[in-house]
Amino acid sequence: KTSAVVVLTAAILLQTTPCSSFGCPPPERLRRLLEATDSGESPILLLPCCYDGLTARLVGLAGFNATFMTGFGVSGANGYPDTQLVSFNEMMSAANSVAEGLSSAALERAKYGEAEQSGSPVAIPCIADGDTGYGNAINVKRTVFGYARAGMAGMMIEDQVAPKRCGHVTGKSVVPFAEAVKRVQAACDARNEYEALFGQGTGPLILARTDSLVTDGFEDAIQRCIAFRQAGCDMTFLEAPKSIEQMEEYCQRVTGPKLANMLEYGSTPILPPLQLRKMGYTMAAYPLTLLSASIKAMQESLQLIKEGKPTYDKILSFSETKDVVGFTKYAKEEERYTC
Repeated sequence: KTSAVVVLTAAILLQTTPCSSFGCPPPERLRRLLEATDSGESPILLLPCCYDGLTARLVGLAGFNATFMTGFGVSGANGYPDTQLVSFNEMMSAANSVAEGLSSAALERAKYGEAEQSGSPVAIPCIADGDTGYGNAINVKRTVFGYARAGMAGMMIEDQVAPKRCGHVTGKSVVPFAEAVKRVQAACDARNEYEALFGQGTGPLILARTDSLVTDGFEDAIQRCIAFRQAGCDMTFLEAPKSIEQMEEYCQRVTGPKLANMLEYGSTPILPPLQLRKMGYTMAAYPLTLLSASIKAMQESLQLIKEGKPTYDKILSFSETKDVVGFTKYAKEEERYTC
């Protein structure tokens, strides 16, 4: 009887207190980070974007509180442009790798990090790129459930026509207004259904994105964001505003957490985090910084190899490389279980 009571009590606690001694589900952790920013308790939430286990580990080990899994990055790492040539299963595989990278970084920081980082491990939430949902509204719901099972804290859903493409390139088109809203509604319904099955705080938060500014004008994009909020989304993302004035008006007219996309050399002005927060943004994503930096470093290293020159100035030491990919943690963990 005693053990049954303990199990029942634990189950009740997990359902009623998402963040407790049992840990905090990634969606609830993300929600609390957003609330802390909106309340002024914390600065804008910075999201360096990752696309595989290694970049996820780097983001986590660098001390960031959250990240975003970029579809552009996943596509690029697979050798493709961001034109939805990568399938749902490939994105799910990337999400699993990202989740493992983030959890390993969180545990490593808690167990073996600096004194100020040590303590109980804290989940590093990740918003995953859900593109257009990989089909109709029912596919959207399956995508939400898939990312939830992979440990993602949120999912972005957008209103482009499939196959979609990067929001800062030509050739985009969007689905009609009503269809876009239904797509977002399906994602929100899936979030709620997942929580009904697995408990409060487990359903991925929904980031609703519109690309209609370029195709249908700024006012249409604003109205879509407002409608997405009415449909139940947790966050909005107006893609590719072309001026500070458009960014400010979006923040003034649309409620709830908002994401600024800081794509270097893209269509949107790159602004400091403090200025973005003052405007009303809650999150600032840096979608291609890690991918672009790695491409540049690899191109320069390849050129040096071609020219027969040393690459020491371009690379980490072997010891540092081993540490980043997890050899140090592995050795310490292995020692714990050695007889």
